[in-house]
Amino acid sequence: MPVPRRVVLFNVKYSPNLGDGLLSECLERELGRALPGCDVVSVDLAGRRHYPLVHGPARGAVLALLERCPASLRRLLAGAMLHLLLAFRLRAHYRRALRGAEAVVVGGGNLFTDADLNFPVKIWGALGEASRKSVPVAVFAVGVARTWSRPAARLFGGALGRTAIVAASVRDEKSRETWSSHFRGTTAPLPDVVVDPGVLASLHFPVALRRKGSRKIGLCVTDPLAVRYHSTRASAANLEAWYPAALQSLVAHGFEVALFTNGSPEDRGYLYRRFEEWIRRAKGPVTLSRSFDDPAALTTFVSGCDGIIGHRMHACIAAFSFGVPAVGLRWDPKLDSFFDMSGRSAHMLDPARVSGREAGERILAALADPFDPRPLIARAQAQVAGLAASLQTILAERALARR
Repeated sequence: MPVPRRVVLFNVKYSPNLGDGLLSECLERELGRALPGCDVVSVDLAGRRHYPLVHGPARGAVLALLERCPASLRRLLAGAMLHLLLAFRLRAHYRRALRGAEAVVVGGGNLFTDADLNFPVKIWGALGEASRKSVPVAVFAVGVARTWSRPAARLFGGALGRTAIVAASVRDEKSRETWSSHFRGTTAPLPDVVVDPGVLASLHFPVALRRKGSRKIGLCVTDPLAVRYHSTRASAANLEAWYPAALQSLVAHGFEVALFTNGSPEDRGYLYRRFEEWIRRAKGPVTLSRSFDDPAALTTFVSGCDGIIGHRMHACIAAFSFGVPAVGLRWDPKLDSFFDMSGRSAHMLDPARVSGREAGERILAALADPFDPRPLIARAQAQVAGLAASLQTILAERALARR
C-alpha cells in the first residue's frame, strides 16, 4: 500500500499556549512513525512559523477589549479583520504549505469552536485551498463547541461541504454529539471518538528526574479574564481569592509549590502582577518557574513535579502521560471530558464551589489514587496508526481510479 510522501497537518502548533504545540508535536511524530518515509509537517492556521520568542501583552489587551463589546459587534469587527487577514496573508500561506501535499489532516485541538469567528474563517480558508488542489482531508481528534453563531455554522459547513473528508474523529463524546448536531443533514461523516494526541507526550519528550522524597506541586495559573472569555463569568468569579488561598493550603500541607503557566501571554502577565503578593502571603516554599520556550520545556517541568493543579488541559494531559497526578480546575467541558476518559474524574475541582483552602486535601487525595497511563497511551497510538492506514487506503483507491 502506498505511503504518502507529504502530509500537512493544519493546527495551531505555534500558539503562545504551548499545549497546542504539545499535541501538534505528538501527532506529527506519531504519524511520522506510522508512515515511515513520509514528510509530516504542521502548518499553523494563524500563519506563525515558530514558537513565540516574546510573550507580549497584546493578546490580553485584545481579549479585554473584546470582552467589553456586545457579542454582535464583537463578531462583526473580528470577522472583518479575519477575512482581511485571510485575503492578504493566510491564503498564500496555506497555498504554499500545500505544495506537494498528498493528504491533509485538520487537528487536533479545540478547532471547531467559535471564538469570534477565529477558527471558522481560518478553517474555511485552509480547506478551500485543499479543495482547489483536490487533496483528501481527514479531521482528527478535534474539540467541537456546543454553540456556534450563524456565520460560524455557515463557514464550517461550507469548509466541509466542498472538501473530500475521508475520515473524521473528535476527542470526546460531547464533541461527537455536538458535531452530529451541527452537521446533521450534511455529507460530513459521523466522527469516531479518539484520545487527545497530547497523551503521547511521554513517548516523544524526555522525562525529568525528580528529587527523592520531594513534594513539589506545580500550580498552573490562568488569567481570570481568559476563563471568563472562554467559559462563564461564574467560573472566574473568585479566582483572585482562590489562588492565594490554595497556595496557603498547599504550603500548610507541607508541599513546595512552583507557579507556572502554559505560556499564554495573558496568563504570564497576570501571574507576574500577582506572584510577589501571593508568595508573601503563602509564608512558605513557593517559587516562580521560568518561562517555557517550547513544549519540551513545559513537559520537562511537568514531568519533574509530584503533582499539578490547573485549568489548562494539556498541562493536565502531559501530567497524566508522565504518571503525575493532577487536580483539574473546572472551566471548560473539554477538561472534564479528559478526566472522565482517563478515569480521574474524582479529581476535578470547581473553584466556584470549592474553596482554595481545600487544595491541599484535594492534591493529597490525587497523590493517594494511583493510576497507569499506559492503556490510554496505547489506545492513542493505535488510533494514530488507524489514521495513517486510512490515508494509505484513500491514496491506493485514488491511484487505482487513475489507471
